[in-house]
This record gives sequence, C-alpha cells and structure tokens, in this order.
Amino acid sequence: MRLFNSHETARAQSLEGTPLAGFGQRAMAFGIDFLVVLMFFAPIDFARQYLWMKFHHELDKPQVSIRVEFDPRHLEDLVFLIVYAALCLWLTNGQTLGKRLLRIRVVSLTRPKITLWQAVERGLGYGASLLEGGFGFIQYFIHHNRQCVHDRIAETIVVKEPRRVPAGTVFARAGEDGAD
Repeated sequence: MRLFNSHETARAQSLEGTPLAGFGQRAMAFGIDFLVVLMFFAPIDFARQYLWMKFHHELDKPQVSIRVEFDPRHLEDLVFLIVYAALCLWLTNGQTLGKRLLRIRVVSLTRPKITLWQAVERGLGYGASLLEGGFGFIQYFIHHNRQCVHDRIAETIVVKEPRRVPAGTVFARAGEDGAD
C-alpha cells in the first residue's frame, strides 16, 4: 500500500530563514544574461546572414543591408537562451554571469546541487513565465517564497549569496577599538 508523502523535503527545511533575492536583483541579472547571450549570438547570426546572402549572390545588390537582431520569433534564439541558462545553472550550481555579478544564486529545494534536469526545467519555465503577458514573473510578488512560475516548475528558489570574508581577516568585537 502506498501512502502520501509530504512534498516538503529535508533540503527545503534546511533552507528555512535563508534571505531571498529581490525582484530588482533578479531582473537585472536576467538583463545581464540576456546581453551576454546577445553578445554571443550576434556574431553567429551575422555570419549566418552573411553566408546566406553570399551564397545567394545578394551582397552585390546596393539595397541589401546586413542586420544583426535578436528575434524571439526564431526558435534557435530561444533555444540558445535556454541552453545558456541551463548549462550555467548546472555547471556553476545555480549562477549565471548575471546572477554572479549581483550575488544571487538559484538553489534547489530538493537536492544540495542543481541537477541538469532542474536547470533545463527552469530554462524552459521562462516561457511559462512569459505567458499571459509576463504574469509568471509577477507571481514573485504573490507567492510567499517569492517564486516565479519557472522557480516552482523546477522546485528552486533564488537566494542572496552571503558575503565572502577573505581568509585572514580579523574582526574586532563590538566595543573594542582594536588596540592592545
């Protein structure tokens, strides 16, 4: 006989009281990551358009111009963004370049390290968050753990990364002036 098992995991309980990332931090990190993807995608898109036009002998026509643009209607653009996000999250255990710069991290609610599948789910979940005019992102303000749709799909939260103290740093106790 199978019995219902509560979804709360020991991992989720161990994260109790962890400071969550703010919406502004998350939005800025997403913007930085978008720019990173655009920087890598633009040369690829430029080369593809150039080669297509060269192959079709359209470079000699004066009215033709080469435009580099990120068009979300193209499936390969979205796939590139999802692959970037998923691989970064998986390989760095929760940080893309934007998240690293803003000192936030995606954390799994079920495991100590983000799995490749969770990273892919979260990347694909961005599409779900964009549905209905971006309401999935607005759910950050509604959900008690500040989770957007893509966070809930992948069972993750976004937390503030604690400040790292350089080794050898000595702190004075409150009330001490540091003099011997």
